[in-house]
This record gives sequence, C-alpha cells and structure tokens, in this order.
Amino acid sequence: MTENTARADSYEVIVVGGGAAGLSAGLVLGRARRRTLVVDAGEPRNAPAAHMQGYLSRDGMSPAEFLATGREEIARYGVELVRDRAVDAVRDEGFTVTLAGGRTVRARQLVVATGLRDELPPVGGLAERFGRDVLHCPYCHGWEVRDQAFGVLATSPMSVHQALIVTQWSKDVTLFLHTVTEAELSDEDLRRLAAAGVQVVPGEVAGLVVEEDRLTGVRLGDGTVHAREALFVAPRAVPRTDLLARLGAEMTETPFGVYPVVDGRGLTTVPGLWAAGNASGFAEQVVNAASRGYRAGAAINAELLMGDLDAAVQVRSSVQV
Repeated sequence: MTENTARADSYEVIVVGGGAAGLSAGLVLGRARRRTLVVDAGEPRNAPAAHMQGYLSRDGMSPAEFLATGREEIARYGVELVRDRAVDAVRDEGFTVTLAGGRTVRARQLVVATGLRDELPPVGGLAERFGRDVLHCPYCHGWEVRDQAFGVLATSPMSVHQALIVTQWSKDVTLFLHTVTEAELSDEDLRRLAAAGVQVVPGEVAGLVVEEDRLTGVRLGDGTVHAREALFVAPRAVPRTDLLARLGAEMTETPFGVYPVVDGRGLTTVPGLWAAGNASGFAEQVVNAASRGYRAGAAINAELLMGDLDAAVQVRSSVQV
C-alpha cells in the first residue's frame, strides 16, 4: 500500500449511516476540521413517507430532499460520503471498517448511526400503503389525516395507548383487536377507551380495502368491512446494531428491541465507539436523531483534541526528563 492509498483510506472519524444522525455528526465534525467519512447504505427509515413533520424550519419537507440538502452541506466542509454498506468492523489501534464494495477504511473514532427498520404485521396491503394512509406516528402524520375515520391495528395490549393518543386528531377511532384478545385488556384500558369514545372490534384483520388508490376500509377475517380512511399500526422495530454488538458494546434489552448502553453523549461502553439516532434508541424522531448526531460529533472532537494534547504533554515531559 502506498502512502497516498493509506492516506485515502485513513480518517479521524468514520460515520456509518447517512441519515439525520449520521449527517449531523458529519457536519459538526467537518466544521471542526476533522477528516471524516460518512458511509451511506441508502436505507432511511422514513423513505416511505412523502414528508416529515415537527422539525422546526423543515416541517413538511420530503425526507429525500432533507437528506440531499444534508449531503450538500457536509460536502462544503470536506466530509467525504461513500454510497456503500459497512459489513464488518474490528477494533485495533482505532477501528477498521470493511465495506461491501471491498474497500477497507480506518479511523480513530467510529460512529454507528445505522438506525432501524420497521417490520410490519403480516396483513395484506399494509406495506404498500405504509407512509400514506397506513401510519405509525400521529405526531408525524396526524395533522394530515385529522378528523378522518381512524383505525388502530392492535398487535399487543400497548396498542391501547396508541388508540387513545390518536383521539387527539380524530374522534372517530376504532381499535381492531386483531391478535389481542379482550381478556388481555385491563379494566382501566376499557374504561379509558370508553371515555375516549373508541370503538373496540374483536377479530383478526384479514386485509385492507383500497379504492382509487385510497384506503376505504378494513376487512376482518369473517368478511366484515369497517369503513376507515387511515389505519395506525405499531411496526416491530428491528435495530441495525450488528456492528455495535460485533465490536463488543454492551447491549440492553428494551420493550422495543436490543440497544447499546450509551452515556449522555452517545458513547458506548467501548472507548471510541459511538451510537446516534435510532441505533441508540427507538424513539428518535428526525429532529431528535439530528440532535444526537450533533452531540456525538461535538463530543468526539473534544475527545480527539484532549487525547492529542495529553499525548503531547507526555512527549514534552519525556523530553524534559
């Protein structure tokens, strides 16, 4: 390997993941004059959505436009972005990351911002409508479907909470118990549902009724159709945390999946290894993920700076002796 090749494959920081968290970390590091590489596999969680909401000054922006703008911004500060997938990583003097395309890159610090994927219940039509009129987050989509006829697909007793929350956006809400039995609902659940005016319908959902590219109903296994215009579901979150586990980060079981143990800055239990965005927790919306990336980027710059200064102090001390 030539010196130029080694230089091309060596960075101060590698960020794996090119979503809101990864790009935000890259932006902060680029502005701090750190040689940074962002590895983007191009699999954003919110790709099915036509817009994102609740991000001050970016409300209503399409996820694709948001990411394109972020890529342009990091490029201004010399941050490199490669469209590839990180398939392996090892910790040596720093971190060595292997990409699917065959390239091997190295860095002193590593940020994993690979997010998660949503695994939908196996009901026909859900995947095709997801992000349109099959929705998961009322804070993301509730305003756009306000006052329509809502359905909520129950996949666990926790779906009661979702049904209650969405009544803030519509007073016409039906909870389809689907894989949940009435016996699994507590008396408190039933009292709250009744007080909120939520209709509870037992029986498994077999599919959706779609007319002229619009959701018009929910069909039960017995053939009964309930007219609905929007259906809220709770996808199973599958964290993309393989790299973190492979590198020895301590993981913890949560009701929403297995996530790394991190401090307030995003540092895992492995020195130099950071997690940001939905790779660090389930509930990070785009604005939260960007904040997490920013915080990690600033903390990494400080870690690198102080580490270099401590090394310089040791050198000066040994020379003086």
